[in-house]
Amino acid sequence: MLLPNIVLDPSIESWLREDIGRGDRTTDGLFPDGKSPQGEAVWIAKADGVVAGLSIAARVFHLLDPATQFDPLVDEGSTCQSGQKIAKITSSLATLLMGERVALNLVMRLSGISSLTKQYVRAIEHLPPQLVDTRKTTPGLRLLEKYATRIGGAVNHRLGLDDAVMLKDNHIAAAGGITEAVKRVRAVMPFTSLVEVETETIEQVKEAIELDVNVIMLDNMPREIMQEAIDLIRSHRPQIEIEASGNITLETIGNIAQLGMDYISTSAMVTRSTWLDISMRIS
Repeated sequence: MLLPNIVLDPSIESWLREDIGRGDRTTDGLFPDGKSPQGEAVWIAKADGVVAGLSIAARVFHLLDPATQFDPLVDEGSTCQSGQKIAKITSSLATLLMGERVALNLVMRLSGISSLTKQYVRAIEHLPPQLVDTRKTTPGLRLLEKYATRIGGAVNHRLGLDDAVMLKDNHIAAAGGITEAVKRVRAVMPFTSLVEVETETIEQVKEAIELDVNVIMLDNMPREIMQEAIDLIRSHRPQIEIEASGNITLETIGNIAQLGMDYISTSAMVTRSTWLDISMRIS
């Protein structure tokens, strides 16, 4: 679900202020009297990919000029081909020129994430696990980047630290062990929160099973150890959900997914994606 404008607009305004600074010297030089004629521009994809963020781009231009007409020529989340027109924008030439870079940067970034996410989703679409993103996101862009993974077909992990209790290796080390860590967080957490525990060994898996946590993450485990852990959880606490994580790639995800966990999480959709090249042409 895309952020409402009241949440999204302050970020867009700050990105526009960063780019425009004390004024767009080039555009202001073209129209020194402040009177800019109307114009029309089209966005053209320069590579194949999955389009994401067009409504965000529309908001960029609308904040510069509410009279802007932004017409998507493809559906959000659809696949585009190199050379395909994906949007048409009608506004003053000054608005088109000032908003071009911020709007394009956002859509190219988000479309790149969605495009790579779709590849991961397709690699396991015939298998039970769902693909999940992580908190390895660009500061200030997390909610948009996670929106892009959803457009690509993944499922969001927690959006922030306040979403759920997730005890990772450093939390466990700080508390002195899994049992003590779970005991402490359960004493203070809201009853609506889930508890997920990261495990690296069979011994840790057994401890988490006894504590009846909601989710057990199998982190960076060899395939045969991961299979043993999954079988152990399924036989003792079938209600516990299982997440696999750690060095998941397009080459390995299909093999891992065959083991039968519920979720596979990876940061690669964001951290290894490249921008989808898109250009704007004023006609």
